[in-house]
Amino acid sequence: MQAKITSFWDWQKHFADEKSCLQAIIKLRWPEGFCCPRCGHQKGWLLQTRHVYECAVCHHHTSVTAGTLFHNTKLPLVKWFWSLYWVSSDKGSISALRLTKLIGVSWLTAQRMLRKLRTAMGDQNNLYQLSGIIEFDDAFIGGKRAGKRGRGAAGKTAILVACEHNDGKPGFVAMKVVGQVTHESVRAFAQQTLAPGQTLHTDALAALNVLAEEHHHIARVTPPEMASEWLPWVHVVISNLKSYLLGTYHGVSGHYVQEYLDEFCYRLNRRFWENQIPNRLLTLCVAHKPVFLQPATCS
Repeated sequence: MQAKITSFWDWQKHFADEKSCLQAIIKLRWPEGFCCPRCGHQKGWLLQTRHVYECAVCHHHTSVTAGTLFHNTKLPLVKWFWSLYWVSSDKGSISALRLTKLIGVSWLTAQRMLRKLRTAMGDQNNLYQLSGIIEFDDAFIGGKRAGKRGRGAAGKTAILVACEHNDGKPGFVAMKVVGQVTHESVRAFAQQTLAPGQTLHTDALAALNVLAEEHHHIARVTPPEMASEWLPWVHVVISNLKSYLLGTYHGVSGHYVQEYLDEFCYRLNRRFWENQIPNRLLTLCVAHKPVFLQPATCS
């Protein structure tokens, strides 16, 4: 999409009805014009009310939204388009309860919409690896009780966090939910999210020693009061994550924590192009394969 739409007012005007939303998907999906997936012919007729192209030669029907994140949706596209703007444009994001009130859908529908968008964000995050000097740490989120031993906490979710340290400022970030912080979970996260041969700064947690297998690992015993000096940016990121989860969602727990991390990282890693995030997310939704969710039990 060529136009830069930076405000919801402009976005709302640009995608004011079903026709304009449908045309946007068509342009993103077939930038050179419609092409029949069955016979390859490039002429067809759009059946507007059904969101379907009919090939002029073989008469095969091709759904405009089939094979995208909007696959088989029963919702008006306008509600999808406005929702993805709110998700991508506000640093604090939007909760399912708030979205319910804004677009007039049930809480369950709003939650499923948000989960699909977060899944696409997570898949996009996984296409990239961090490089350079990287701060690496673990953290614990959720839960209500403090832990018995200094690290960890009863009822909390363990996560691993990596943050690029670029010229005195944070770069790209990656996060992963892990059952426990072990050699195996640290190794798997590092192999997925870090390019080989990087310089990693960590504290002296024993489980992080495996990072030396593929990286230049510098571990330092760090008293809590000095942690921000050795690992400044990863601690800022973790603090911002906790504020984001508490402020927008009033805390999270359960099976869907990774989805919230994916959304947080997607937006944070594009903070230098904030005005482009809604358009980028729309492009991602059209390019992304359908997302089929398991029944949800919590927001």
